Amino acid sequence: MSIPPTRRDARAARTIRDIRRDESAAMVTSDIAQAAIALHGTPVLLLDPERVRRQYRRLTAALPFVRFHYAVKALSHDAVISALADEGCGFDVATGEELALLDGVGRERIIHTHPIKKPSEIAEALAEGVRTFVIDNEVELEKFAGAPGDVRLLVRLAYRSPGAKSDLSSKFGVGPFEAAHLIERAIARGIRVGGFSFHVGSQLDDPARFAAAISETLALMDSLESALDIRFETLDIGGGFPVGYDSAVTSLEELAAVIRPLLEPRARRIQIIAEPGRIMVAEAMTLVTSVVGIAERGDGRWYYIDDGLYGSYSNVLTEDVHPLIFSERELAGRDSDAATHRWATLGGPTCDSTDVIAREALLPDLGVGDLLVSPVMGAYTAVTSTRFNGRSATPIAVVGQGARTGELIAVEPRTPVPLLV
Repeated sequence: MSIPPTRRDARAARTIRDIRRDESAAMVTSDIAQAAIALHGTPVLLLDPERVRRQYRRLTAALPFVRFHYAVKALSHDAVISALADEGCGFDVATGEELALLDGVGRERIIHTHPIKKPSEIAEALAEGVRTFVIDNEVELEKFAGAPGDVRLLVRLAYRSPGAKSDLSSKFGVGPFEAAHLIERAIARGIRVGGFSFHVGSQLDDPARFAAAISETLALMDSLESALDIRFETLDIGGGFPVGYDSAVTSLEELAAVIRPLLEPRARRIQIIAEPGRIMVAEAMTLVTSVVGIAERGDGRWYYIDDGLYGSYSNVLTEDVHPLIFSERELAGRDSDAATHRWATLGGPTCDSTDVIAREALLPDLGVGDLLVSPVMGAYTAVTSTRFNGRSATPIAVVGQGARTGELIAVEPRTPVPLLV
């Protein structure tokens, strides 16, 4: 478990903090957000699908020759799927359950990228019309023996990235020699391999590592095409595009400037696809919580709030990210003098003593019932939360257009937890 580090220099993240404060204020002070908070209480997640649309358009502007497939696992809410489907985005699924969420989306727009799948799940996806899958071992390859001729397999390569928040090549992917063996085996079995995929890791703020993975993969493709007299048609560069939570990261445009010269010339002959998840939805959702308890302890003041590591702040635990936390009073301009703020520890609502969201957060004096706001809570939050202590899921209120019209578009209600007897 990774607990946020002790006190940080508040000046170090001033720029990103100011940006996030302004975004949070615009979201939370809107009429629709206030209506959702008043109606449903806290905790509540405020989702703005328009921000998802903007991110998709930003991606396509930065890398116009790339076909983007949104990684549904990041946030599988209907409003996100609907917005991206309208924009023409493709989708990346890892399970049959995620595929079922894409009812009405053309199956040619869907890729299945989990390298390990149940045979029944493959059969279901094939029956649904999905034709692009990822493999990384011979056992998985054999599962596609006898598959329709238009099925396209991508061999996942491993590129270790110690600097990533989550090094996804520690569990999946193969090296170049194993990849060559898989392709030779596929040729012998009459199974079509369309190309390669890789994932440099989650939250990798290192454009050079992206560029190296692309260059090495393209070199491998060239080598194998020559050696085996075949032609590949697809390169999947995965995801991992970083998002700034409490500090600035390389922007999408800066990353694109590094990798575009490598990819664009190849896009004339092969299809280049990507699987963005976090970058698409992280900024689209904001969490509102309230203080439910206060204690003075040996290490200072503690505020206990009604969401935590087992709920929406699961990203602190599973992703090692640290969302900023503002008081609603500060956002409303009623208590913005940082000189009067104090360092406090934020505890979650469960009985587990490790449910600590932040060891030191700079906040004004708060009382029970005061609201706290965390921006950039769209990715790997609601989808990775648990029902520990029998707590219900934090509801998601869809805002966006409603922020202008005053109409509450939709709310995903709290789900009762069934008891096993």
